Amino acid sequence: MATNITFHASALTREERSTQLNQRGLTIWLTGLSASGKSTLAVELEHQLLRDRGVHAYRLDGDNVRFGLNKDLGFSEADRTENIRRIAEVAKLFADSGSIAITSFISPYRADRDQARALHEVPTPGESTGLPFVEVYVDVPVEVAEQRDPKGLYKKAREGVIKEFTGISAPYEAPANAEIHIKNHELPVMDAVKQIIEYLDKNGFLPAKKQ
Repeated sequence: MATNITFHASALTREERSTQLNQRGLTIWLTGLSASGKSTLAVELEHQLLRDRGVHAYRLDGDNVRFGLNKDLGFSEADRTENIRRIAEVAKLFADSGSIAITSFISPYRADRDQARALHEVPTPGESTGLPFVEVYVDVPVEVAEQRDPKGLYKKAREGVIKEFTGISAPYEAPANAEIHIKNHELPVMDAVKQIIEYLDKNGFLPAKKQ
């Protein structure tokens, strides 16, 4: 860990940012198997939040982040843990700025997701409270995910071409107490996104819908 560093707090409080932006910052953490539909939901959720509710949201996608920030990481258990740690830090920065961070990562290990939540619960220096963290379990049976398999990854994993593939040769630890549980093989995309937005509305995370 680096030493001789000092955190420089903003001159603006989170409350001032929220008032100016007319929205609250938070992280929506989508987790589930590859091909469970996380990215599809995240894209539509981001679109609806901006288009219909006028709030700023930004999507952090698993593949996209590995093109840049995390391009040095592989898929070992240690690398997966570091991947999620970095994303949690970035998501917290977005949330602290007053934006809604939408992350769509397999994030297979419960301990890593719990650590991401715990990070958000720690107040940023200068603030008295942490940031909201909403875990969304995008749940499909592995058989359904394998049938979808748009990238052909399950086939490669079955053939041994891809090692340590979640759901086949590496574990996925399903959330025990996610705020939102979407059975994504039973719902159209719009209904699944509606489920998320209704939760956000019910808990006061979004401004009132414009008439």
